Amino acid sequence: MNARVLDGEIINTRLDDVRAYEGVRTRRILAFVLDYIIVALLTIPFAILVFFLGVLTLGLGWMLFGILVPAVAILYIWNTLGSSDQATTGMKMMGIRLDRLDGRPIDGVTAVVHSVLFWAGNVILSPLVLLVTLFSDRKRTLHDLLLGTVVSRTGR
Repeated sequence: MNARVLDGEIINTRLDDVRAYEGVRTRRILAFVLDYIIVALLTIPFAILVFFLGVLTLGLGWMLFGILVPAVAILYIWNTLGSSDQATTGMKMMGIRLDRLDGRPIDGVTAVVHSVLFWAGNVILSPLVLLVTLFSDRKRTLHDLLLGTVVSRTGR
């Protein structure tokens, strides 16, 4: 429910405006590409640290390479999407943000669960997860529907 009741009067939010969803699908895809370029660049210094940790521990530290990229991605999502901006750096560049339909802010846990569900959906359905946006209200994906979230334009 997007409308809020204040003193018995129904107040509409910006999420009720259809203009808040114009071009969201394309912007989401571009934001995804930008965010994972950023995650890849952030992984480089951590990979160097893991390399030296592996040298110091006679190879034991190198086992961290197996979880390095997911760990960096989760930290990135937690700190950006779970912030008060409710958007990753790529989403900010594309002018979109993640909102909860109940009006509460996105926290770090919700942000990480949102991303994990996205990746799980991609593993199972490949890029077909975007097909849901063609038939759902507000161009919501499957993981948006499961979590009660929506991606909207920030400037509208």
